[in-house]
Amino acid sequence: MNKIDELTERHAGDAAGYARAYLDYLASCFASIDSNAIAAFVDLLLAAREAGDTVFFIGNGGSAATASHFANDIAIGTRTGDVKPFRAVSLTDNAVVMTALANDEGYGRIFVDQLKVQMREGDSLVAISASGNSPNLIEAVDYAKSRKAAVVGLTGFDGGALREKSDISLHLSTAKGEYGPVEDMHMIFDHLIGSYLIAEVRRQAASGQ
Repeated sequence: MNKIDELTERHAGDAAGYARAYLDYLASCFASIDSNAIAAFVDLLLAAREAGDTVFFIGNGGSAATASHFANDIAIGTRTGDVKPFRAVSLTDNAVVMTALANDEGYGRIFVDQLKVQMREGDSLVAISASGNSPNLIEAVDYAKSRKAAVVGLTGFDGGALREKSDISLHLSTAKGEYGPVEDMHMIFDHLIGSYLIAEVRRQAASGQ
């Protein structure tokens, strides 16, 4: 039994008790996060911005929403005057493209075939998956690596194949099936990194960099 199943069983009929226990568990997860991996991801984003390279985001289900949110916060949320922008794109956002590829080529091709059209030398890929084993993400990751692109993996559970293949791994180790805390943490990564980049862009603008 994973922690979330345990908590729901323990606090059956007690929403307030469950809420407190869930939040306490999520808070306990923070200590296991590698802040150096977060810093490495920030450095990758700043280097991509300086070079004018694109960072692509992908994910399925709830992680697709996180990919969209992350790309928006990086590309749009960090805008400051005429300072050079970040080029961040979520490949989960165009329903027409995704459904065309899923219909014509199969769901496993929805990301890799977009990368084959859009990815240029110097670009990088951020793949978001609780299990780390989604076949369409792994296919996209393998293609990105064949193009010498850096891969950032946001994972949970044991990290799966994505954690092993990632150049930078932002991982929350949990029992299998704990989607809620893992996806919560991935959104925390988004807001943590986004807020840091906003401040960094403003600092650079103020100093004339």
